[in-house]
Amino acid sequence: MTGVATDLGRVHSVGLNAFAADVVEVQANISSGLPGFYISGSTDTSLREAKERVRAAVNNSDLKFPEKRLTVALAPANLPKSGAGFDLAMAVAVLVATGQAPTTLLPGTVMIGELALDGRLRSTRGVLPLLLGARDAGFTRAVVPIDNVAEATLVEGIEIGGAYSLSDVVAWMAGNLVLDTVADGPGPSAAPAVPDMTDVVGQPAARHALEVAAAGAHHILMTGPPGIGKTMLACRLPGILPELDHAESLEVTAIHSVAGILPAHRPLVVVPPFVAPHHSASITSLLGGGTGMARPGAVSRAHRGVLFLDECAEMGTKVLDSLRQPLEEGIVRVARRDGTAVYPARFQLILAANPCPCAPVNDVDCVCTSIVRRRYLGKLSGPLMDRIDIRVQMEPPGNTALMTEQGESSALVSARVATARAAARDRWRDHGWLTNAEVPGSALRREYRLPPDTMRPIEAFLREGRITARGADRALRLAWTLTDLRGGTSPEADDVAQALMYRDRGNGR
Repeated sequence: MTGVATDLGRVHSVGLNAFAADVVEVQANISSGLPGFYISGSTDTSLREAKERVRAAVNNSDLKFPEKRLTVALAPANLPKSGAGFDLAMAVAVLVATGQAPTTLLPGTVMIGELALDGRLRSTRGVLPLLLGARDAGFTRAVVPIDNVAEATLVEGIEIGGAYSLSDVVAWMAGNLVLDTVADGPGPSAAPAVPDMTDVVGQPAARHALEVAAAGAHHILMTGPPGIGKTMLACRLPGILPELDHAESLEVTAIHSVAGILPAHRPLVVVPPFVAPHHSASITSLLGGGTGMARPGAVSRAHRGVLFLDECAEMGTKVLDSLRQPLEEGIVRVARRDGTAVYPARFQLILAANPCPCAPVNDVDCVCTSIVRRRYLGKLSGPLMDRIDIRVQMEPPGNTALMTEQGESSALVSARVATARAAARDRWRDHGWLTNAEVPGSALRREYRLPPDTMRPIEAFLREGRITARGADRALRLAWTLTDLRGGTSPEADDVAQALMYRDRGNGR
């Protein structure tokens, strides 16, 4: 059964404006005049090229493309639109206008997908945030490429149908086919294995510092000679972090979907992501960028997880200082031609650096002058270091430790971290904060103010100029984490003093 030619077809789709999804009405109008295909509505190059994909897909699906003047408008016209995800909606709008497809199932339906020239539907990035936006806008049904079905079904409250081709969509609209809800191919693959902490021999101080950082989502700097275990410890941090809850998983999965790095058969991200860019990374690769509207960078891909910067002293000063705003606000704003993109960036920063350029195994063998050593770690500016809660100087383990010791397993450490995080989450539940690192300093100074005797170490550090006001707030957050790890109910003077020592030592400067 086909529809009746109306010369005007309307289909709804969804477009991404950075991390925000906007419903787009696709209208196809057929009029008299010289044959031509025109697309309007603030489109980019890939979208303007859609007319060739749509024309070929319709003809190769045993359907007839109109030999008249065809105008396709994407509304609202002032909203920038990009990508090939509107192909399916445009093709269906054309078929509705020519009477080759009925409109019975179109109300309440959005269509997303790129068309191949032979009519097949190709996967599209950003399906999860697109469908979340469609659901919030009141749509109850969505048609997506079959390769995106696993990701699309993560969205509750909306009926999902996966199609292999344009022909399948037309048959579904005519009532002759039921669209699939499960993709073909192998089942979901297991998440990549995270190395275990038991591989780390010695380094008790660094291991405990990493446990404290994990328990409160604090930022940490590890310095020490090469081969001492800085990278080994950092790579094992995700193994002691709690798994993401459902809301966090959807948030992280949506970012990875927009970035185009989501595995097709394992779409839901449940393990905190671990992102480790090379030390030659640029500001754009860290914060996000690209033409038109900015794509997510490393800080957003590490949202609710870990951003590890190895050899951070080799990075540019401007690159490192670009992290200051995301570290403070938990979001990143990137201005580009088509507007300012805002992405979540609540990550845990792990920095690792050698103490100097020559970096001998034993510090007594260093040939660098004091000025060179100071300049080397001087790339870590004062404002950036003020946002680092834990600083630890790592020393080579003894020969006996390497041969006889075995580190504590990730499972044991993870259990303590989970208990500490649960205590923090219960304490801050009414405020919506998940970890101690997210608590504003004003709340710690007013609603959760500590007794004068407990605050005395911080007051002494402030009086001596050893910490800033921001540093005092961060020390208080760290003290609460130390309290949660020991099972206490409120920080004591020893917890505050230990938090201050973590900020004051091993900075290499």
